[in-house]
Amino acid sequence: MLKRIIFCFGAYLCVNGGYGQEKASTAVTLASNQESHGVQHLFNRLFKKDTAGVDAMAPASVPFAYGDFTWLNGTSRKTSPPLIDSKYFTSDITLDLNATHSYNDPIDNTVVGSTALSRNNELQLSFLGFGGDIHVNNVRGRVMMQFGTRSTVVPRNDGSSYKGQYDLQTIYRYISEAYAGYHWDTWHGINLDAGIFMSYIGLFSYNNTENWGYQPSYTSDNTPWFFNGLRLQTFPTDKLKVELWLINGWQSYGMFNHSPGAGFSIYYRPKETVDYVANFYYGKDDQGAPGRYRLHSDDSYELRYFNRKHGFLTKAAFSITGDIGVENGDGVSPFGSGVKGKPNYKPAQNFISGMIYNRLWFGEKQKWAWTVGGGYMHNPGQYLVLAPTGYADTLYQNQTGPGSTFDAWDYSTSLDYMPKDNITLKFEYVHRKVNAMSPSDAAVAGGVPAMPGYFAGHGGVTSPTGYTNTAGPNGAFTYTSSGASIAPPLSAWGGWQPDLASSESRIVLALLVRF
Repeated sequence: MLKRIIFCFGAYLCVNGGYGQEKASTAVTLASNQESHGVQHLFNRLFKKDTAGVDAMAPASVPFAYGDFTWLNGTSRKTSPPLIDSKYFTSDITLDLNATHSYNDPIDNTVVGSTALSRNNELQLSFLGFGGDIHVNNVRGRVMMQFGTRSTVVPRNDGSSYKGQYDLQTIYRYISEAYAGYHWDTWHGINLDAGIFMSYIGLFSYNNTENWGYQPSYTSDNTPWFFNGLRLQTFPTDKLKVELWLINGWQSYGMFNHSPGAGFSIYYRPKETVDYVANFYYGKDDQGAPGRYRLHSDDSYELRYFNRKHGFLTKAAFSITGDIGVENGDGVSPFGSGVKGKPNYKPAQNFISGMIYNRLWFGEKQKWAWTVGGGYMHNPGQYLVLAPTGYADTLYQNQTGPGSTFDAWDYSTSLDYMPKDNITLKFEYVHRKVNAMSPSDAAVAGGVPAMPGYFAGHGGVTSPTGYTNTAGPNGAFTYTSSGASIAPPLSAWGGWQPDLASSESRIVLALLVRF
């Protein structure tokens, strides 16, 4: 009966998919002859559960379990069992601590333009994540709580939370993942989940224990870390994952306009040494521009090109990622159109970026690894630029929008010491520079000057003293009942301006532990 239903459905596809009446008739004929050898062979080929040719009735192999993929950038290298692994729950605990120093040495210790770092010259807990996976029969879920600086640094970039009431940033800031769903034992697995889940656009993982570098290049740091909505994961073979999204928007807890975001992700690993990743997104994510839509394509290729058990150099791999995105509608076009100053003029609004990393592992036990990489970003319209913090954000909000420009590049190198698979000590040097940053057309018309830079300079972005508990000649910080500071207008400081630099060099020391 099942075969009859399947082949009748195949006949429907043939008729309605434009393949012609002759092929549709053939499909119906095959469906009526269930016992024929040809039908049985075709059925087994269509629905066999392993790409290596395992019999159709055998249990499906676990996706991507046929090889060792711990070398991949953005993938866990942990092979030891989790702290708790029971019939119903598998735990996951991460501690991510860092200390960083900027050679600009801002007096307020504030890092600008990063989601991995927040404070200079201090030891900070960036990410304490704890929770795990719940699995009861075919019902599944994952809950990961988060504490540390990332619970402030990441949510602040979501503008959708300013729409309406109930302060979504406060509601969600201590949750990195929370979803529930159902698993079907079809193909090599199908999962349907609802909630907050990781996006992996930009290759790097939100969990820095899985990454080759600590401070991601712009392609990763300026694209979504999470989505809020529905996710359908399908594993047609043990080498392929196809994932579909229907979500609130681009890294947003809420929805900017009356239109959800949608997209897909494809992972294909034909063999242990290669990984192909393709992500695509569509949505309407601009406040005050309901007719403007966003398209974004993110594609990566990873290759392990050297691997041996013994010797000084025992493994080598590289990753390359390229992104292209556009926005169109409500006064902008993907690459600009018309003549500036004329009624038909529409400024360009796009995102073009790329990054490449190479990693070498040393020794038989591969306790040491060295990574070199970097990238660039071109973002006219600045719609994916991370808004700076402090009074730098005041200047930024006055000058961003259609017609503005932002071109930047970076490079980094890091040395990892990994005595065990669940601990990493990382030392990293990072240089970042903004080549061009100009204000929007509206800002120019209003006489708003260009920002002198983007990163925090020595004078910082907080106040003349670097503290929030000092007063200016025309005002002072006030505080909420929770202790959060509220800055006075920039004019309160009697002419003081945030100190912004066009480049920064920094060192990072990080301790990463995962149980």
